[in-house]
Parts: sequence; C-alpha cells; structure tokens
Amino acid sequence: MPTDDVPEAFHVTTDEQLRAVSSLTRHRIMAVLRFEPATISQIAERVGLAKGSSSYHVRLLERAGLVRVVRTRKVRGVTERYYAMAARSVVLPDPGEGGPDVLMRHAVADLEAAPAGGERHVRMAHLRLTEGQFAELGARLEALAEEFRELSDPSLPDASLVFALFRPGPGAQGAGDAK
Repeated sequence: MPTDDVPEAFHVTTDEQLRAVSSLTRHRIMAVLRFEPATISQIAERVGLAKGSSSYHVRLLERAGLVRVVRTRKVRGVTERYYAMAARSVVLPDPGEGGPDVLMRHAVADLEAAPAGGERHVRMAHLRLTEGQFAELGARLEALAEEFRELSDPSLPDASLVFALFRPGPGAQGAGDAK
C-alpha cells in the first residue's frame, strides 16, 4: 500500500474509537490491514472468521475512522471493497493508573495464540536505570522498531514486536530483582 498519503498516526480520542480498538478481533483485523489492503473475504480468511462477522467488525472500524476503503472493483456485478488502515500507526490514550492497557492485553493474547513450537523471543528484565538511561533505552527501542517497520515486506510472514518500558508502581519492586 502506498504510504505517501497515509497519515503517520491516528490518535484514538473518542469512546467509539476506544471500543473499536479494544476488541481482540478488531485488533487482529487491523494487523491484517497494516501492510496491504484487503477485502472482507481476504480478512475473514486471514483472521479465521465468517465473512459476515468480518464485515461487521470492519464496519465498526470504518465508522470509528480507523480503516477506510482505498479502492473498489466490480466482480460479477458486485462491488468489492478493499480496506486499509487510515494511518500507519494507532496511538492509544494513556489508560491511567491501574487502568487496563489494551495494547499489552492484545499482545499477550496474540502471543498465547501463536503456534506452539514457533520461534519466539520473549524476555523480561528488571533494570535499575537513571532517568537519562531510561530515556535513552526508550528512544533506542523506538528507533529499532521503526527501522524494522520500514524494512517490512508484505510478502513475508507476519511478526509482532511489543515492548513496554515503564517504572513499576510501589509494591511491584523487590529488593533483589535487578538483573
């Protein structure tokens, strides 16, 4: 999909948009559309849904402004619509203290649904960093993710990268947890 006219980020700001991205099914549909446009039939096949269910979820995403029709074509008298993401990335609001982080919940669900025996790189590290080191690590992770996003080829198998760099709340840190 040409990305010249696609905005860099879509900022989720309304309740309707937040409900749209909060669904794991719609999260997976957006993952299908991340690199190239697809029809309802193609989305249904990739996500493992009935066409009617896929159509329903895509309509909700379209109504929320997260996906859009990028082209149409006539096939045996029926107009076939190709959907794509409305922006290169989706920016979610901060869930606030103690609020559910939708992105991380979806990431864990996708990780749990990944084929058994497939190659994975999962690691958790407890660190003790200065403010400067914390900011540097965050910037380097963002840059690395962007570098590989730009190298992405829609003809290759999907891979997901999720990272969270944060300072845990009180009571979540143990004295000997630094590694």
